[in-house]
Amino acid sequence: MTILSELLYQLYVKTLVLFTYMLIELILIICYLKSTKNPITTTQYLNFIEEKNPTTRFKKPAAEHRDCRVCLSEFEEEDIIRSLNCEHTFHKDCLDRWFLQEQYCATCPLCRNKVLSDDVASKSGRI
Repeated sequence: MTILSELLYQLYVKTLVLFTYMLIELILIICYLKSTKNPITTTQYLNFIEEKNPTTRFKKPAAEHRDCRVCLSEFEEEDIIRSLNCEHTFHKDCLDRWFLQEQYCATCPLCRNKVLSDDVASKSGRI
């Protein structure tokens, strides 16, 4: 009988330890979920970039830069381009792909000036 009671006691202790561990993990998960800022979607992220740096159509006489430094191809008439505040110009699609690469945190591909504020970039998960 003592062997059975010892076995049940060990099972009880191990169960208590396991449930305590699970409770701590649950509390940590809840704290993590509460602490994360409201993330923004990729579409919202690109919309923020569009608001700060609207796209235009390329017109040969108006543009000083003749080529996109992301894809390295020359701009053609009526290409959709985006000029950043740093005055660098790129194809819209090339620049959007650049911005979606996590390691670049919404910076200009040439001079690395920030395109978005830190709070927007952090909500997107790209900081």
